[in-house]
Amino acid sequence: MEFFLYKIKLSLIDMMYICTTVPKMVSNFLANTKTITFLGCEIQTFMFVSLGGCEAILLGFMSYDRYVAICHSLHYPVLMSKKTCFSLIMCTWCSSAVNSLIHTLYVFQLPFCGSRLINHFFCEIPSLLPLVCEDTSHYEDTILLSGLIILLLPFLAILASYAQVLTVVFQMRLGTGRTKALSTCFSHLIVVSLFYVTTLSTYTRPHSLHDPAQDKMVAVFYSIVTPLLNPFIYSLRNKEVLGALSRLLG
Repeated sequence: MEFFLYKIKLSLIDMMYICTTVPKMVSNFLANTKTITFLGCEIQTFMFVSLGGCEAILLGFMSYDRYVAICHSLHYPVLMSKKTCFSLIMCTWCSSAVNSLIHTLYVFQLPFCGSRLINHFFCEIPSLLPLVCEDTSHYEDTILLSGLIILLLPFLAILASYAQVLTVVFQMRLGTGRTKALSTCFSHLIVVSLFYVTTLSTYTRPHSLHDPAQDKMVAVFYSIVTPLLNPFIYSLRNKEVLGALSRLLG
């Protein structure tokens, strides 16, 4: 968990995730001209979709890590060896990058006509499709399929993993062991809920049901709020952090 969490997720993915959207968003709010170049929009789209896919798949692998640690603790050093962890990380980066590259190349070769005004605070594929001059219904089905694979499959794997974990936890006779196991999984479940509920509502809905105002509000959660809250949520398992927080709150 420390390998996935501190070396990959919090230190790399979440930091890059915020840097993809927030700096440009802040400069647009402060500047009189709120524009982005075609190439800049293309790069932002690729980075955002790629990092979002990494986050979704990595959360699934983290739940598998918790499942092995609690349900098959004696086999944990073998099942989650360093070689296995590096293989999972490479699988995460490669699959999300390939998926993002395909979508980005396809969207930005479509004919954009009329208004070039993006009704969003960053370049995201659902916000770019209304600017396309041709019918995109078939491609929207592709986005739905991609969202089901990248987002829904890890989410179902997480539910299955934690169903097994809870079954084992509630069979424990010692209350201390049960409490420790639940506290280990609780922070991960909070992050999973924040991320998947918002992203699934955006990328698995038909384009006809999208509302720009609602999409922007939901995007704030999975692009800004969740990465910002992740360090605080995971830090709540640290005794020193809990002690400092209790003193702060009196």
